[in-house]
Amino acid sequence: MAAVARGAAGPGSGGPRLVLLGPPNSGKGTQAAALAARLGVPAISTGDLLRDEAAAGTGLGRRVDAIIKSGRLVDDDTVAEVVRERLARPDAAGGFLLDGYPRTRGQAETLAQILAERGESLDAVISLVVPEATLLERARARGRADDSDEVLRERLRVYRDQTAPLIEHYLASGLLREVDGDRPIDEVTAAVIATLTTGVTAKG
Repeated sequence: MAAVARGAAGPGSGGPRLVLLGPPNSGKGTQAAALAARLGVPAISTGDLLRDEAAAGTGLGRRVDAIIKSGRLVDDDTVAEVVRERLARPDAAGGFLLDGYPRTRGQAETLAQILAERGESLDAVISLVVPEATLLERARARGRADDSDEVLRERLRVYRDQTAPLIEHYLASGLLREVDGDRPIDEVTAAVIATLTTGVTAKG
């Protein structure tokens, strides 16, 4: 595999430092696992990370657990603290793939600050592009009770509202790579690898 295009490389540079974006049912979790294996970097899901932190029983974990049990969303400062601690672990020194963070422009700016403290920066932000009709079709195929068309459309609306400014932010910074996610899993993975090695978007 050709060398992955990198941005500013800091301590422990090796694999890429990536963010993966995608709407519900876009196959983001599947691609995160496949890409992490191909690139030799940890896939870091913030949802899993928060649950693991809560289960660990640390001071931070107890705070996260209390927030989750109260039914509230974990606030940006707490999520940032959890992400900062995770990225400081040795396995992330040579690169990482973030799934589920950042979700807003404010979180993107916080992530940039966290990385800058380490002399690092993101190399690319991968956005999986999948038509709404395909997302609905995939949800129906899964047959989950909470995956009705109405519920999914609302989740997609929230995703678009939250993520549109984030995509614009990363597009302006030259980091965004849009990849057509409406094709077989292996083809999507190959397209992401291709856009990382060439630095060119791979929508087709």
